[in-house]
Order: sequence, then C-alpha cells, then structure tokens
Amino acid sequence: MGTKTGAMIQTVSLGLLSAILYFLLYYFNETILDWSKQGGWYFIVPISIAFIFSLVHGTFTGHFWDLLGVKAKSVKKRG
Repeated sequence: MGTKTGAMIQTVSLGLLSAILYFLLYYFNETILDWSKQGGWYFIVPISIAFIFSLVHGTFTGHFWDLLGVKAKSVKKRG
C-alpha cells in the first residue's frame, strides 16, 4: 500500500468519524443538554464534546487539503 493510498484511507476514515460524531450529537442532543443542565462537574460534557469535534474535524480537514496538494502560502517578513 503506497503512501498516497494510506493517506487516502486515513482521510476517509477521519471524515467518516467526523460524520458519525455529528450524527451522534444530533441523535443524543437532548441527553447531552440534560447532562449539562445538572450543574457540578457536568459542565465538562459540552467542553469535552467540543474538544473531540475540534480534534477529529481539524485533523480530517488538514489531511484533506494535504491530499489535494493545497498548502498555505508562506509570506516573508520585510525588515
């Protein structure tokens, strides 16, 4: 399996995981809201969900653009 194939599999896997997380958030939204309303340490629930989403979706997006060959333009500072 080549490097390009491995990168493609990893990107598709992360995209699928991201889609699954969005579905689970939609499906269990009332339960998650009930937990976060309880007070105490339950405030960690939405923070944890946001962190997991950020990590998975950000990694997927980075791999996706790398796979397409899109790179950020580097700007040299004058001075």
